[in-house]
Amino acid sequence: MSRRNNVRGPTSALTEFLRASGITPTTIARRAQTRQNAQAQAQAQPAAGPSNQGQEEEDVQMEDAQATTQPDGYGSDDLDEPEEPAPKKRKQSKAAQAKQKEKEKAKAKKKAKKDDDDDDYDNGDSDADPYSALSKMWKGDLPKPPVGSFEDCARCEKQFTVTKYTMAANPPPGWLCHICAKSSGADPFKKPAAPRKRKAGGDKRTLVSYEERRFPSLASVCIQVISNHIDDVEALGDIGTMNMDEIAKALSNNRSLNAENAKLFYNVENERLTLYDVTNLTPTAFCTMAMLNPNLTSLRLDFCGRMDDTVAATWAESLPNLKRIELLGPFLVRVAGWQTFFRAHPNLEGFLITQSPRFDADCMRVLAESCPNLKELRLKEVGKMSDDFLECIKLFGGKLTYLDLSYPGTGGALTERGLIDMLKAVGGTLDHLDLSGNADVTDALLFQGIKPYALNLNTLVLADTPDLTDAGVAEFFGNWKGTPLSSLDMSRNDELADAALTALLKHSGADLTSLNINGWKSVSEDALKLIPKRALALKKLDVGWCRCVDDWFVKSVLEECDELEELKVWGCGRLTEHCARKRGVDVLGVERGV
Repeated sequence: MSRRNNVRGPTSALTEFLRASGITPTTIARRAQTRQNAQAQAQAQPAAGPSNQGQEEEDVQMEDAQATTQPDGYGSDDLDEPEEPAPKKRKQSKAAQAKQKEKEKAKAKKKAKKDDDDDDYDNGDSDADPYSALSKMWKGDLPKPPVGSFEDCARCEKQFTVTKYTMAANPPPGWLCHICAKSSGADPFKKPAAPRKRKAGGDKRTLVSYEERRFPSLASVCIQVISNHIDDVEALGDIGTMNMDEIAKALSNNRSLNAENAKLFYNVENERLTLYDVTNLTPTAFCTMAMLNPNLTSLRLDFCGRMDDTVAATWAESLPNLKRIELLGPFLVRVAGWQTFFRAHPNLEGFLITQSPRFDADCMRVLAESCPNLKELRLKEVGKMSDDFLECIKLFGGKLTYLDLSYPGTGGALTERGLIDMLKAVGGTLDHLDLSGNADVTDALLFQGIKPYALNLNTLVLADTPDLTDAGVAEFFGNWKGTPLSSLDMSRNDELADAALTALLKHSGADLTSLNINGWKSVSEDALKLIPKRALALKKLDVGWCRCVDDWFVKSVLEECDELEELKVWGCGRLTEHCARKRGVDVLGVERGV
């Protein structure tokens, strides 16, 4: 092994043996220094005779050989290696010499940038013999000994096992055991500081919405003041009923409605009551609501998850005039509670619930028997939905105008054959039909159920029915004799494309006020151009995830559809920050670079 390999640190077995025997670089350096001092004193004396001259010349030659072969980065492993003669240097060309000088300058600059930890060992020793200088194995820039190895503590000189918490001695050389490290005031177990988070890049894309910003009106400011001081309901006095709905919406934004301030909306003369977030109302508060509003005919409560059977029983007695009820999330009402409520309201005309997992076929049977005049029925996201429900719904034939059976507990809960038979019984009077999320719906429902029996529809919703085909929907709208639709939602049906869009625009385009084709990824640019040409009365349009939507399409829609209020373009990757905008129209979903 050559001494010019720059190997540093105690790696050889011989070095470990010497260290265990007390032979360390420090003792070697001290012995070498003693020998040099003795030689200096000998040279100061008169020259020796011929018998000593040859020996002295031999010693000088040996020292010169050691000096020429010793590299700068001396390692203690070289103690057990034989001496090697220095190779003869070849004469370099001028170009090679210039290149060598550049390398030496670069090395000098690199060396100058090192920490000052090495100054205690390097200063004053540059001219000393590398063999007699202290070993450089203890330099601060050297790697830590491997975890699990044994080291001698630089302070107490006891052997210890190196761990990832082992700390270097200060001042060096050596390493400290855990006891000495703690006694020095340092914490070996201190976690390193968390890296500083970098600022997000400038090319990050964010979603922005273009909305009309106006100065708030006096009424809106008053509503905001009332909502901020809603807990001082007694001090507010009589604020009238004109803006009650706006105040209720403002309170729902921060879910601040509770049993105390809800009394602001109560009145014995109330016939309609709508609260958009009653999460904080307890069953007792629901009962109090019925007692303080005994003349209600229409009631809508959103997020009424704490309503239970006792509430249903109280409403059965305290709300005798109730004709329409709309509830979102009545999870706790059981079968007996629903049946009691239905039997107490034979004049019920509207029953609309969403997310009621305990509502079953027996509840549906009692509803059909007790409320024969029902006109509006919504059973959305009802977990126990089945074809048995459809048999009971048939009893409302000739009167039912609104029907929503969307998103049952399982996609195949309602069979296509059962839906067709139900439409045969109730389809003639239907104005609104929503069968979204029923996985068994295919083109057969269009041709055998809606086409012959539901000719008076005004709103049709068939979202998330993936078995509908482009050709089937196109043929249905091409041959359907029903009245033109004002609202159509066939979103998230990725098989639908140009043929379906062209046919539905030809059938209902002039009367459409709301159109949702979100997820029609295959529709072409030419087919999309038909929307601003044939659906001029649109107020709401959703073309999200339609791949061909671009800035020109948005511009044409904003220019041609004068009554447009909302345009959704989520997931349309061809739109840019230069997308057109129009006062009074909310364009939602445009991405732009920041």
